[in-house]
Amino acid sequence: MKSLVQHISALFLLFCAGNVASQSFYQERISRDNILSIGLGPSFAYLDNGGQYKELNFEIKPSISVALTRKLNPTFDLRTSLGYQYISSGGNPSPDVIEDWIENSASFTAKGPVYYFDVMPSMYIIKFSNHMHRSLFNLYGGFGLGVMHSRTEQTKSFDSEEVPTKYEITTGYIPARAGLTYRLGPYSDIAGEGTMMWTFTDNLDGNEGFNKFGDVLYQFQVVYRHYFVVKNND
Repeated sequence: MKSLVQHISALFLLFCAGNVASQSFYQERISRDNILSIGLGPSFAYLDNGGQYKELNFEIKPSISVALTRKLNPTFDLRTSLGYQYISSGGNPSPDVIEDWIENSASFTAKGPVYYFDVMPSMYIIKFSNHMHRSLFNLYGGFGLGVMHSRTEQTKSFDSEEVPTKYEITTGYIPARAGLTYRLGPYSDIAGEGTMMWTFTDNLDGNEGFNKFGDVLYQFQVVYRHYFVVKNND
């Protein structure tokens, strides 16, 4: 009798283990097509009073981003990003440059936060239909459209006694992003990601027309990406 009970118990445990394994396998067949991303890293802004970029004489400031991505098919996804970047003028402009700024009543300094939101489709180099079938490394990139709002304090001189003027501007921009992902586990990646944001203005810094191009923001972030499933209450 004791031997029979032991055999029945063993069969019951084997059945339970197999059932749990089959349920787990079934769950993993349901692709996790949603990704939550959090990024942090250095950034700088290409501004008219931003510095001497060829000599790498400009200010580097922090940036933060949070994004939600929906995988559309094995190649493409659609991402919405919300973020923050601090921008600042910098460098050591020459006397001729300063004279030009005085004549045009342009700002010598500008610093403050920029808040941005954009939507961007992107493409993966290595296709995958299910989160469990991701390669160890992958490349992605794309272009989008967004809106940003900056709140800066600006001065018309380098006089430390000058009281800065607060200035706000909202503008559109085109984001271009590319990243390299590394698979940490079944549900998470770590990525190195670069972003360029071409704005529709040359006046984030209160100084227009000095550089050949409009104002552009640059970022490099380390990004943690987590794959998840939206629960169905039905």
